[in-house]
Amino acid sequence: MKIAVFNQNRLGVVQNEEIFDVTEAVAWDTQNVQSSLVALMTHFSEWKGKMADAMHAAPRHSLSQVKLQAPVPNPSKILAAPVNYLSHQQEMNEQFQNAPYTVEKLRLFLKAPSSIIGPDETILLPYPDRRHDHEAELAFVIGKEAKDVKASEAASYIFGYFALLDITLRGEEERTWRKSFDTFTPIGPWIVTADEVGDPHTLQMDLWVNEELRQSANTSKLICDCYKCLEIASHAMRLYPGDIITTGTPEGVGEIVKGDKVRIRIERIGEFSVEVDWK
Repeated sequence: MKIAVFNQNRLGVVQNEEIFDVTEAVAWDTQNVQSSLVALMTHFSEWKGKMADAMHAAPRHSLSQVKLQAPVPNPSKILAAPVNYLSHQQEMNEQFQNAPYTVEKLRLFLKAPSSIIGPDETILLPYPDRRHDHEAELAFVIGKEAKDVKASEAASYIFGYFALLDITLRGEEERTWRKSFDTFTPIGPWIVTADEVGDPHTLQMDLWVNEELRQSANTSKLICDCYKCLEIASHAMRLYPGDIITTGTPEGVGEIVKGDKVRIRIERIGEFSVEVDWK
């Protein structure tokens, strides 16, 4: 199931090019989307049927006529994997000579949840005299509390997947600071539940800036796959429903500037775009 938030916090189910408004079918509070999402994930085995049944009579809209919002607006934390593709490590060493280690040694870092924005919003770059880069990533949302979960058991803790852009200010400051500016984590276009995605490690991921294809890779090339990332994260800290883990970017990272349009697409998940401007 493709689960979206749209038009002032309404709950939608996406099929093909339409979105069905199922807000009234379940206990969805438009004043508190994050809590409502946690409740949906907690009760999904029951609510899924209610949502599917409601679609027969639910208001429907063309996707082109609605405003999609961030599907996970306020997680307690975002955990991100640095240097999780060998091709990106090589690229970083060629450009910046500063990537001696991969995720296997570096583990994960935190991004500020306040950096999240949704599809069709605008990335605001803070420094006109500094370089800011795009990074295309596959991300997932935790569906139930997790601590010390083994990779072999991790799949059952993942509710669903979505696309994420990890916007990065280049420089010598700490990674978390450079990646946590407001608007630096666009996500979307919706959550695709894990059962519908299937194997998350066979997904083609592409990113364009304007009409130029910048990044193109398959998640089969991840050093630490989704399940291993969850194991690493839950070893250090307790994960709660609604937390986000994002899996790192492949080669092709490049600069973005005012006036650019960035588009990300992930196989079996979907695509979205954001604009770029100065803060």
